[in-house]
Amino acid sequence: MLTLATHWIWDFWIADDGTAYHLFFLKAPRVGDPDQRHWNVCIGHAVSPDLRSWEVLADAIQPSSGPAFDDYATWTGSVVKGDDGLWHMFYTGLSHADSGQVQRIGVATSPDLHDWTKRGPQAVVTSGSRWYEQYAVTGRAEHWRDPWVIRDPDGDGWHMVITAAALAAPSDDGGVLGHAHSTDLISWEVRPPLSQPGSGFSQLEVPQVVVVDGNPLLLFNCLAPQLSPARRKAGESGGVWVLRSDTLLGPYDVSQATRLTDESLYVGKLVQRRDGHWALLAFVNQDAAGAFVGSLSDPLELPQPLGSTLVVATHAESM
Repeated sequence: MLTLATHWIWDFWIADDGTAYHLFFLKAPRVGDPDQRHWNVCIGHAVSPDLRSWEVLADAIQPSSGPAFDDYATWTGSVVKGDDGLWHMFYTGLSHADSGQVQRIGVATSPDLHDWTKRGPQAVVTSGSRWYEQYAVTGRAEHWRDPWVIRDPDGDGWHMVITAAALAAPSDDGGVLGHAHSTDLISWEVRPPLSQPGSGFSQLEVPQVVVVDGNPLLLFNCLAPQLSPARRKAGESGGVWVLRSDTLLGPYDVSQATRLTDESLYVGKLVQRRDGHWALLAFVNQDAAGAFVGSLSDPLELPQPLGSTLVVATHAESM
């Protein structure tokens, strides 16, 4: 488990350079109300040989000091290695210009996963108004965050899946899996969502699409207050959710997702270890009294091989 005495840890993503696992994570000082951490945040960095023992390094990304899409806050992202040999970190930015109400996606690059250079003050992917809800129209905070980037399984460039909200859908049931495509990791075309609203979620936070033992999976995260009224009335709780699909790019029937963990854990990510087995990592969200914890779990056990049902042990039973 990774715990920082002076900072909370929450959303995270991992890049594997073949020798070490590089953990990038949101961090904020353990001061005051933990719900305010989102506005005093940067992207931290740690490395590990085994996903268990972590060495904390210098922070990777800070909010920009001058006017920019990310001069207010830097939120969740992902890292891929491009054909140019550079690592590309796509991450969410918020700006003082719109009081942090509009979420945009930018990119920084690195030759070594340590030193990062932002592409510039402008975002590289914004939501557009054709399929996705926008702050300028609704006056509600705009959901366009948590980019997860993967290579196209058929060699057609790159795909980005995004936490988004569908245009003209109810705010408490409009969460969808946003989608954008690129041939070069530079220019991006926003495409229709890979799921439909009305599936019982106001948001599909920090999505991950991944093939595990030949099974395309979507992981996403949603807590009870962000479930639809119908799900809350039925007594459902939140946590990490999982859904199988026939293809990595769906479409995904999110109404059929099942809970993988309870709300003690959040932002689950499947990571392939060097022995080929898969582990689930998450951040520790709540203690037994419901208070925010803000640390990274140890790897959590998955059944091997994965069968028709994906089930993990409780977070007390780490690998």
